[in-house]
Amino acid sequence: MHTRQRLTWLAIALISLCVIMLASLCFGAKAIPLHQLWNIASGHETGLAKTIIYEGRLPRTLNGLFVGMALGTSGALIQAITRNPLADPGILGVNLGASLAIALSIVFLGATQLSEFFFYAAIGALLASLLVYYVGRLGGGRVDPLKLTLAGVAIGAVFGGLSSALTLFNPSAFDQIRFWSVGSLDIRNLAVPFFIAPVVIIGCLIALAITPALNAFGLGDSLATALGSQPARAQILALIAITLLCGAATAAAGPIGFVSLMIPHIARWMVGPDQRWVMPFCIILTPCLLLFADIVGRVLIVGELRVSIVTAFLGAPILIYLVRRKGASSL
Repeated sequence: MHTRQRLTWLAIALISLCVIMLASLCFGAKAIPLHQLWNIASGHETGLAKTIIYEGRLPRTLNGLFVGMALGTSGALIQAITRNPLADPGILGVNLGASLAIALSIVFLGATQLSEFFFYAAIGALLASLLVYYVGRLGGGRVDPLKLTLAGVAIGAVFGGLSSALTLFNPSAFDQIRFWSVGSLDIRNLAVPFFIAPVVIIGCLIALAITPALNAFGLGDSLATALGSQPARAQILALIAITLLCGAATAAAGPIGFVSLMIPHIARWMVGPDQRWVMPFCIILTPCLLLFADIVGRVLIVGELRVSIVTAFLGAPILIYLVRRKGASSL
């Protein structure tokens, strides 16, 4: 694919993200037209509409932007370093490991602050990644993508069961833990997106910096080393980025699955398997999907559907379509 075509797709993706972010501010239980939104932003309008924007939709939109960036980038990284197109933080149990760590911190350590949630979520994501990687390598030899996927599914199921058990044995922590068990962008202030923004940006910059190494890594360890790349260094940096991104996303919105799996496939379909292009597209396209799912959940029924539920409904047919397209899953 020519660079010009890729730049055209990139421009379309950026415009789509801007449009969906505006739609996220305008649509909900009470629709706010664009001219009214402009008046609020310029300080010419006060009242209920301003309260809705600044204490509801703006924090929610920014939360969706940064959580989406984190989920898309972590999904692309995991698929690249495992050479497994079916890998993502949800399937490999990374997000569930972060959720379990948060649940443990609430029940046994009395954690209540976002900084504490992020700290424990990052530890949980890191330990889950290492555990899945270790189990996937049992038996010796190189990591097999199928063994890694099966290990992730099994360990993720255990983590999910333990999190559910904690809610049953400790009813007083149920309301706090419930938030992370369903996945939602619904927040009421800007503290959450402002807290995770630098973490997500650092994680994305690390991911972008190692894309040449990821391209070489896809050729195999031996060939990558022969070409002058350092696979071990790339894997360590990728693991640091995945830990930061999954910890931030889970602390801010809970374990939202599926988008991390689907978006890298869409990106590769649009621009090919070159990680130098796949990664930026994942950073831009995942917030588009997440915010669109959030808007649909808000306007579809009264009381809204959680974004994790809507992404599953939207993502399943798209992923089936992509799987049926020859070459869509190649790394």
